[in-house]
Order: sequence, then structure tokens, then C-alpha cells
Amino acid sequence: MTKKFFLLFLFLFAIIDLSCGSGHQRNAPGEYHRVTRVIDGDTFVIETSPGNEERVRLIGVDAPETRRTRNREVGHYAEESKAFLSKMIENQMVRLVYDVNKYDRYQRILAYVYLRNGTFVNAEQVKRGYAVVMTVPPNVEHAETFVRLQREARENNRGLWREN
Repeated sequence: MTKKFFLLFLFLFAIIDLSCGSGHQRNAPGEYHRVTRVIDGDTFVIETSPGNEERVRLIGVDAPETRRTRNREVGHYAEESKAFLSKMIENQMVRLVYDVNKYDRYQRILAYVYLRNGTFVNAEQVKRGYAVVMTVPPNVEHAETFVRLQREARENNRGLWREN
């Protein structure tokens, strides 16, 4: 009798779990979305559905700012960083993979971003010297890789590490 109740419970749980689906999530991990525009070297906009867009922030990297604000000047190498990211992802389908936190305080999606060919966009920005490492716990899955790539970029004078 106990075994029957257990199996019934398990069956009902499975049905409830499947019926909840991913429709309640704003953006399920691993989904592909088209990039509509690049804002700077670490932030861009995706189309989540026809007529709806959301901003995405690359996890683990920080690129120079392209706009002057009250507290910050335009960053050295900002336009080059934005141009490199634009060339790589603008109008492309990208796959978003999340870490622990899916959104930042500005409600931007936080993601590790991949092209269809497997290129890891976050890593490319650091590897080519178009961004520096910025680790914000708890999103630290690739932090060690980013630190290694930044060291290599600096040692090889790539991107913003070039000596003028």
C-alpha cells in the first residue's frame, strides 16, 4: 500500500513539474536570441520576442564606457571595444548561459554568451584586450579563465594593453 502511494505521489509530482514549464521564466538558459544592437563592449540588446527587447551584460568582464556620465569619462579604448563586440555579435543569434544571479540591479540579464560556432564571447573580449576582468560573486564560474586570458592579453600587448 505504501509503495502505491509513493508511486502515485511521484507520478503527480512529475506531472506538476512538467506542467510548470519554462514559460514563467523571462529567458531560459541556453536559449538563442538575436542581438539587435551593441551598447558598449560588455552590454548589448537582444530581441526576446517580436517587439520586446532586453539588455544583456556579459558576466565577468568590464569594458570601457562609451558614454560620459556625471561620475565617469569615456573610457580609453571604448570605441574599439564596442566595435569588436559589434562585429562579433550584432545581428547574430547568441546563446545565453546563466550563473547564480540572472539579473543585476539594473535588471539587465547577466550571461555567458556563445555564438552558434561555440565562440565564448565573454572570453574573446578579455583575450583580445577589449575588456578587463570584473568578478562579482556569486557569478564566478569562469573567473579563473578570465584572469588567465587577461594576463595573456596584457603580456602580449593586445587591445587596451597596447603600449602607445
